[in-house]
Amino acid sequence: MKLRMSKTTIIDAKKRKLFPSLSELKRYKDLFITLAWRDFRVRYAQTTIGFLWAFIQPIVTLIILSIVFTKFAKVDTGNIPHSIFTACGLITWTYFAFVMTNSGKSIIESQNMIKKIYFPRLIIPLSKALVGLIDMGVAVIILVALMIYHGVAPASTAWFSPLFILVGMIAALSVGIWLSALTIRFRDFQHIIPFMVQLGLFISPVAFPAEKVLDKAPEWAVSLYYLNPMAGVVQGFRWSLFGGEAPDNMMFISFGMILLLFVTSLMYFKRVEDEIADFV
Repeated sequence: MKLRMSKTTIIDAKKRKLFPSLSELKRYKDLFITLAWRDFRVRYAQTTIGFLWAFIQPIVTLIILSIVFTKFAKVDTGNIPHSIFTACGLITWTYFAFVMTNSGKSIIESQNMIKKIYFPRLIIPLSKALVGLIDMGVAVIILVALMIYHGVAPASTAWFSPLFILVGMIAALSVGIWLSALTIRFRDFQHIIPFMVQLGLFISPVAFPAEKVLDKAPEWAVSLYYLNPMAGVVQGFRWSLFGGEAPDNMMFISFGMILLLFVTSLMYFKRVEDEIADFV
């Protein structure tokens, strides 16, 4: 009779990993989906018009930005109608703003569950990123409708657009994970995040072409501007859809910043993960 030897699991408290375990996240995928579905239902619960709010917010934002930048700022967007120009910018920005806002407070809002059971804490901000895809999808529908109305066709470079959307999603996740971890110790970030979102909307090239604003700026100022992760993403995504002059090489500064934020966010979150239950 042969005896099967069971695998031995060794837990070493001194051995710490730099990054969260992907295999552990995979084991809790059902919880991840459940949290995302719960957030979606709660978001529109007890509202009169329900899911229509997902359309109202971006449409109102689009109208306000169009009035400000066409009537007052007199922004020239070339052959592209300003409404389409801005709607394109809102696709990646809307997702970024949603994840940034909701991930930042996600750990605090889930403190009761965190204190009761164990699960990879990273699932909480990641679930917000899944719900944010709904807002992005709504923004895409609005853009397509405007393009059909104005008779604007996508450029031959449109096949690059999924790449820029993916980079934008990574940027949103990076900032969201950072803020979710920082808010645990520094509760002031709950009040700073809304201000950061409002400021980011106007300093990112969502409703204006960055190249015209930075045309006469010194090189150091341009480099500083593209440290904004969304500057390169918005510019690149708009170029992929409508073509025109190739994006400036400064765009890669934004991509480098996104990579840095993504790696460091995972490292910092892993570092504080074991202490989350104590702080919340």
